Order: sequence, then structure tokens, then C-alpha cells
Amino acid sequence: MPHGTLEVLLVNAKGLEDTDFLNNMDPYVVITCRTQDQKSSVASGQGSDPEWNETFMFTVTEGTSELRMKILDKDTFTEDDFVGEATIPLEPVFIEGKIAPIAYNVVKEEEYKGEIWVGLSFTPEETRSLDFEESYGGWKHSEASY
Repeated sequence: MPHGTLEVLLVNAKGLEDTDFLNNMDPYVVITCRTQDQKSSVASGQGSDPEWNETFMFTVTEGTSELRMKILDKDTFTEDDFVGEATIPLEPVFIEGKIAPIAYNVVKEEEYKGEIWVGLSFTPEETRSLDFEESYGGWKHSEASY
């Protein structure tokens, strides 16, 4: 399993289901990579076609296989509305290293609710080669004169 840094470029969303009846919704995204959560800015008044153009960094460790993008509508006096979510498999970016922004389906209760555009790039952690002369407690330097 790869270890390293995942860079997520959150570009925009298109055709989201508008959860506000009186005015345009104010969408934002909670991005989850295993146990790490990050939140985008709120695209105030941008409705069902918001733009963010924001970059997020995540540390990839053992067992990381997908990225979850949960879209919510910021509400002032009530709980934020759940718009939908997208699950992005990470294996392609681990193999390719970089994936230009493409659309992923946003779903809610197994129904299509629009698309979210995301770009990914992965930088593997460099594996350190062991220097055996130093890793065995300095045996090279134990020259005893008898």
C-alpha cells in the first residue's frame, strides 16, 4: 500500500440539486481521506453550479483506498442540508501519479444529484535505504588494540 502525500484540487460542481427554495444554496464540501477531514470554503449564493478552485493536502497511510466528498448546503438558522456525496477510488492516482480534473457522480440515496470536478496528484514517500555500517551500532568503529 502506498504512503505519501495526496493533493486534492477541488474545482467545482455542476447540476447539483438545489436544496434551498427561496434563494440560491451556499454549498461547501467536507473531504475525507480515511481519518482526516478538511472543509472547503462556502460558495455563497452560487447555487447548483458552485466553484471553489481550492487545494487540499492529505497524508496517505496504510489502508487508504478512497476519498469521500460530502457536499452540504450552509444554512444560517437550521442544520446544514446534505446535498450528496461522491466516492473517489485512489488506486488510479497511486498508479498514474497525477489525474487531471474529471467529473465524479454526486449521489444521494442512490440517486444521481449532479457531478463534482476533482483533480488528484500523489507524491510517494521516499523509502530510505539503510546504511548498514551505521545501523548496527557502529561496529565499524570498534577497533580494539590488544
